[in-house]
Amino acid sequence: MLYREAGDFKTSYAEDNQTFPIKFDRWRYWFVLAVAYLVIPFMINDYWANAIFVPFLIYAIAAIGLNILTGYCGQVSLGTGGFMAVGAYACYKLMTAFPEVNIIVHVILSGGITAAVGAAFGLPSLRIKGFYLAVATLAAQFFLVWLFNKVAWFYNYSASGQISAPERFVGGVAVTGPNTEAWAKYMICLVFVTICAIIARNLTRGTIGRTWMAIRDMDIAAEIIGVNPLKAKLLAFAVSSFFIGIAGALFFAVYLGAVEVGEAFGIQKSFLVLFMVIIGGLGSVFGSFAGAAFLVVLPVALKLIGVDLLGWPTDLVSHFQLVIIGALIMFFLIKEPHGLAQLWRLAKEKLRLWPFPY
Repeated sequence: MLYREAGDFKTSYAEDNQTFPIKFDRWRYWFVLAVAYLVIPFMINDYWANAIFVPFLIYAIAAIGLNILTGYCGQVSLGTGGFMAVGAYACYKLMTAFPEVNIIVHVILSGGITAAVGAAFGLPSLRIKGFYLAVATLAAQFFLVWLFNKVAWFYNYSASGQISAPERFVGGVAVTGPNTEAWAKYMICLVFVTICAIIARNLTRGTIGRTWMAIRDMDIAAEIIGVNPLKAKLLAFAVSSFFIGIAGALFFAVYLGAVEVGEAFGIQKSFLVLFMVIIGGLGSVFGSFAGAAFLVVLPVALKLIGVDLLGWPTDLVSHFQLVIIGALIMFFLIKEPHGLAQLWRLAKEKLRLWPFPY
């Protein structure tokens, strides 16, 4: 079998600590990256980009951000949609105020602005936790949506209250605006999600990640052994909001092109990203991708099967989608709290022990 280690012998700490200890996993990782970068851009069209690939990549970034906060640090947040709105409106203001600056710089700065806002709203986590922290972040969600709706400066005093992304280029190729090609949208999102995933993976495997997990498991014990809860929690809120802000900026500028805050970044968006984390798996970067892929592909699959193939009404299919999501959330919370990532981990363990799986 390819999927097996030749014993547990390691000659260095780097080998013992590597992300993919089995050679087959490393091959699979590079194969997926090769397909993503060298095959899909030449085959993608507008439908596949707008229906599956671009929203999947953007939601994966948002899910990674929320997973850092909730899965690794144990701080419940229901304000993801509001923080995505911060990233979107920050990107819009930067694009209109500094048109000569590259859009990639604007997206990164939008993440930084969202990180500062997220750290500010994370201050209540120093005194409250659990249900009360969830209510506090929910209040942040409603406040941010109200703020962007009522303060006309954020949408440049537009009569409609809507913000639209002007056309911007990267290397002479349009990545925002009506003339953007499908492969260009896909590639800029793919680059960002790759970098964000690498950063998140390294953060969670190092000292910072262990600090977050100590706070998550028992904050009082973590403080006794020398962990600074103020620094750890605010850093988790800042890093999480940075990723979510980048997702919001890409969601506005690259994916939609024009948004209205109440429709694009309402409370439904916060719950959608939270469901991705729950179904994918708390405390897992891979789980963020798995949850995002599942909840992006599910509506498309149900539409193809229910509406196009079986002829069911569209509203019935949409309600059936909610039933499936709710049932899956209850299943994973009761039977497998670590989600799809844990099921994948167990499957790999069985393959490593084949033909004698436990």
